[in-house]
Amino acid sequence: MVDKAERRSRIIAFVRQVGTAHVADLAAELTVAPETIRRDLSFLEQEGLVRRTHGSVHPVDKASFETSLAYRSNNMVAEKRRIAAATVDLLRGAGTAYLDDGFTPQLVAERLVADGHSLTVITPSIPVATVLASSERITSIVLGGVVRASTLATVGHWATELLTGIQIDVAILGTNGISLQGGLTTPDPEISAIKSAVLVGSKVNIAVGVHTKFGVDSFSRFAHLSDLDIIVTDSGLRRHEADRFEAMGPQIIRV
Repeated sequence: MVDKAERRSRIIAFVRQVGTAHVADLAAELTVAPETIRRDLSFLEQEGLVRRTHGSVHPVDKASFETSLAYRSNNMVAEKRRIAAATVDLLRGAGTAYLDDGFTPQLVAERLVADGHSLTVITPSIPVATVLASSERITSIVLGGVVRASTLATVGHWATELLTGIQIDVAILGTNGISLQGGLTTPDPEISAIKSAVLVGSKVNIAVGVHTKFGVDSFSRFAHLSDLDIIVTDSGLRRHEADRFEAMGPQIIRV
């Protein structure tokens, strides 16, 4: 018989593998009663290792764990497409923009190309730059640095130095966590340094992320909520929760 600690470890591993799971899925996978799974999930959520929303359970990005680009591109895709479409609408009239690494920014890039936008985009993301290269109307500048295998984004002092002195109309930033106390956080300090540098030179700062990012703290903070103008998320974030975040400064757009 599997003991409690091993069962909970297997729950975390399963959720990280599939992205989104239900109690019935986990009960069948571990051959235990649904009530046992619910007790385990309550414990794991209190520990900040998983997050439950609307009957589903999701993995949480923590300092010791960061989801891959492959995982992100197969999880909550419909919500991310809505977020990307709403974000592109906010870019109308901008001449320059920063577009972060991650799957949601990649969807923003795809929408920019499809809609025929004309602007200059700075990005640390090789996938984002590849998408933008298909448009003759968009000039893309890729930050130099070391390429991270998990996200195909560049990091390091070459990237932060290039951002020094650059003025950007709009910055589109991804994040691993958004909380009232912790602000916007990410597991890697090198990534955090790039995002912080972008905020210094941007006129309008927009964070994008699905609702499961809210209430999550990771290792390295790159922004306070008051540093943001807008956060674009999906309608899974309840209105009363959105109001609490708006009280800290940024407008919350739920789509």
